[in-house]
Amino acid sequence: MDKAALRRAIGAKKRSLAPEEIGVRSAVLAEKLFRTEQYRQCGALYAYLAFNQEVRTRPIIERAWADGKRVAVPKVLDGEMAFLWIDSFDALVESGFGIPEPAANGPAADDGDALVLVPGLAFDPEGRRVGYGGGYYDRFLRREPRHPTIALCYDFQLFDRLEAEAHDVPVDAVIADGTPCAPRGKE
Repeated sequence: MDKAALRRAIGAKKRSLAPEEIGVRSAVLAEKLFRTEQYRQCGALYAYLAFNQEVRTRPIIERAWADGKRVAVPKVLDGEMAFLWIDSFDALVESGFGIPEPAANGPAADDGDALVLVPGLAFDPEGRRVGYGGGYYDRFLRREPRHPTIALCYDFQLFDRLEAEAHDVPVDAVIADGTPCAPRGKE
């Protein structure tokens, strides 16, 4: 299946999820994330802010703050994605695309070892992913390759194998709301 068809199919499945189901599945995924060594060891978390039917990240961010971790979220500045530190949800506004983002253009996150939660539409056990088509995370992870990365997804977003293109950057581990996939080592 080509990427456009895959995006349409997964998008339709995500739109069919009831808000309550998204909440339950997101809570399961959060608990799995909290048990990972990557989460336990990180001092900072770079987390996306969920949009539409994505896995909910606000409870994860709240827990990270409670666990004493710094949190940064993405904002597109001059065509490139940057992560900016936040210490409350009051610092957020809705972007022109309806996605929450920091109101300010700083302070820039500066923890090269922060755990990055990577969103996407489809994933495979080797960490390959199909994103939303902007390439923001791929470019960011090429600029800052030391970050450990984890993707959280619903079971129907996990495929046996996805084809990768030269510019695609795989994630280290994929956790589905069924059984988590084994983490890959950094190459």
